[in-house]
Amino acid sequence: MVCFRSKVDKMMEIITGNPMVIKMVVTFNRGAKGQSSLRSILQPLVKEIMDDKNININTNPIDVYKTWINQQETETGEATDLPYEVSTAAAAMGHNEVTNRVQESITKLSSLSDKFLSSIIAAIDDIPYGMRYIAKTLRNSLTEKFPDAASDDILKIVGNLIYYRFMNPAIVAPDAFDIVDVGAQKGMTTEQRRNLGSIAKVLQSVASGKTFGGDSDHLSGLNKFVLNAHERFKAFCIKVCDVPELDDRFNINEYSDFVNPTKPVVYMSVQEILDTHALLMEHEEIVAPETDDRLHELLSDLGDPPSIQDLIGHAPVDTNEQQAEALLTNLAKSEISLTLTNKFEIAGDDDTDMVQLFIRTKRLLVDVIRVQPGETVPQVLKTPATEEQKDEHIALVSKRVKQDEKATKDDDKLQRTMSVLHDSKLPLESIKRKIEKNLATLEEAKHVSSSDNYQAMVTSIAHDIRNQRRYRNQRKQELLKLRATMNGLESKSGFYQEQIDFYNKYIETCMLNLQTKTKKSKESKKKNEAIKYTGARLHEKGIILEIEGLSENQFKNVLFEISPVALAGTFEVTAHFLGVKMDTVQIVFSDLLQLQYDGVAVMKMFSRAKVNVNLLIFLLNKKFYGK
Repeated sequence: MVCFRSKVDKMMEIITGNPMVIKMVVTFNRGAKGQSSLRSILQPLVKEIMDDKNININTNPIDVYKTWINQQETETGEATDLPYEVSTAAAAMGHNEVTNRVQESITKLSSLSDKFLSSIIAAIDDIPYGMRYIAKTLRNSLTEKFPDAASDDILKIVGNLIYYRFMNPAIVAPDAFDIVDVGAQKGMTTEQRRNLGSIAKVLQSVASGKTFGGDSDHLSGLNKFVLNAHERFKAFCIKVCDVPELDDRFNINEYSDFVNPTKPVVYMSVQEILDTHALLMEHEEIVAPETDDRLHELLSDLGDPPSIQDLIGHAPVDTNEQQAEALLTNLAKSEISLTLTNKFEIAGDDDTDMVQLFIRTKRLLVDVIRVQPGETVPQVLKTPATEEQKDEHIALVSKRVKQDEKATKDDDKLQRTMSVLHDSKLPLESIKRKIEKNLATLEEAKHVSSSDNYQAMVTSIAHDIRNQRRYRNQRKQELLKLRATMNGLESKSGFYQEQIDFYNKYIETCMLNLQTKTKKSKESKKKNEAIKYTGARLHEKGIILEIEGLSENQFKNVLFEISPVALAGTFEVTAHFLGVKMDTVQIVFSDLLQLQYDGVAVMKMFSRAKVNVNLLIFLLNKKFYGK
């Protein structure tokens, strides 16, 4: 976390202060999903405390003393000899009855706090992943920032985030955080709030590892429980931080964008966008220490952070300064949706072809060295191969072809690159000539040098041999990713096909419903009969704009007949000229709607007549669908 690494000089500042990043994290994780998690963890416990009328925890000696005096006078009907007020807790605890009642509350409080703690620890999987990942990042960042700090101190800060920031407010005020449903008129009683507040106070001591003393000395009976529970809570914090990285959690890799049917969308307020931009600009070198990090290019394109006025405009001129500021502040809270798109989907590496050529040449050279070793690359390439070496090469090629055929049968989606396979089938001397040609091309690109006998190529081969086991494992992982990607692409294709089928069925159903309604109307017979218009009449209606080869005076000699066919939403249009049938075309109503949606105002019919799409849709709706 950049905020901690750059702005925190002492670890306790995270607890005593109120870092913006902590506020953002907690607020985010109290969203719909986080709220559901809090509810599932705390609701049974909180509800049990609120429903049990016999629970009355009061560990304040002065309050207990006053309650005792009131109860005594109420029960006896006689005035007490004791004073109605005591100034200190010690004075109140001087009475055995008060001590016994406080001790009884402490015993009950210890039992209930242990129950809360056990339930929270058992519900570790219900804590939102985002909160756990931030806890993990916080722990790692603090360990890096303060290497000499004790691990227990770091865990206390993690515990402060998990319990005090995330859970404690929901225990103290469950009605405000929708943990329990409390009627607006009924509300929570004073006893219920005090009971839950007392439990929250003990759990906070457990999370921080601080025992009771000083003004809270009367609670020292809880210290043994607090110390033992703190050890359990530390182990809990360690487990909270034990979560996978983001890529593993969400199964994200370089192929993910190709598999997802829809691009991800994030929702941010205008002010959050401005703050994020400003923070990235301020900490650019820390967030992206590598000079080739693409974040530098993105920030360079964006330039300096804009103002709120640049994004949402200025306030009306007739408002005063205070009103304008309030208006802009309110508008800055407006959320907008941002569809995430990869700006760098198309690689712009001009050196990619040379790298691929280097790899292919290296593979060919390995094939040659396997049957014809030598001291240097030039020596191997210039020395003629013996007949035995040529035969050995042919045997290796045959073996490889059989392996490829078997691999293709096992998985027809994964097979060797055809260009590499073709090159490896060449005769040994032909491969040498190809290697020489490739080395000359690579030398021009300064990837290898003949002055050192192409040592870069030899070093790369040696490096591959030394790391072949690691490469093999890496290749297995890549194959798994590719297979998962292929499955994802197939699912994506199936998803889109299902969407297409669904929309087609939906349109077909709509068209059938329209026709069914029309048939039930009184004018159904008329509306399902063919309609006839002259070209001149359609021209007057604005439907026919132009007919190639005919003047407007001749439009009266053209007759158009439009009739529905058996297939819902399909119409047959026949053109007659001077009573002679000229041509027939079919138009589909959904195709017309698609043209309208795409903004196409004019289309051609019979390859000669220009037709207004919108007015044609209107005519069909009116005559055949009763609209």
